Amino acid sequence: MSNVKLAVIYYSSTGTNHKLAAWAEAGAKEALAEVKVLKVPELAPQSAIDSNPAWKAHLEATKDVPEVTLNDLEWADAIIFSVPTRFGNVPAQMKQFLDTTGGLWFQGKLANKVVSAMASASNPHGGQEATILSLYTTMYHWGAIVAAPGYTDQSLFEAGGNPYGTSVTVDQDGNLKENVEAAVKHQAKRTVTIAESIKKGMQ
Repeated sequence: MSNVKLAVIYYSSTGTNHKLAAWAEAGAKEALAEVKVLKVPELAPQSAIDSNPAWKAHLEATKDVPEVTLNDLEWADAIIFSVPTRFGNVPAQMKQFLDTTGGLWFQGKLANKVVSAMASASNPHGGQEATILSLYTTMYHWGAIVAAPGYTDQSLFEAGGNPYGTSVTVDQDGNLKENVEAAVKHQAKRTVTIAESIKKGMQ
């Protein structure tokens, strides 16, 4: 059987979720998955980006990261999403991409994909859980299989204990307040392992 194909799809303005995506990639590769790290297109006006030096610098630093396409969704056996929260919801950049998936959904090509999600915010109760759950609502419509981490590893407790998906608090200087690297890698490995079981069972 071929290795699990994992797409790690993220949106990041100043770098946090790009870092989470990189950790997810590392964890998934340890589980022998074939991984693509992909970003969703930026929708914000250039004037807004220019007003925030960290945002502008991060966009420049990640200019070579490929943008996700619908073909990537069709290719993937499993998908991990990583997003910042926007008022307790999915950022417009990610939502806009998800809203283009109707054709694949209608053809049944998103059913049985194994999905998981991560989030960040600037304070511990800034909407991380609500953002992940909001994203999972779309996944239920796809007919995807949500692989939440739950409390399946000690690293989840050390990362703040979010059972829906790893989440992190980021201060105004971009510093991560919790140590989430191990939790992200565990979540990625768990997603790949579940996808492997499903892929095997459907052959």
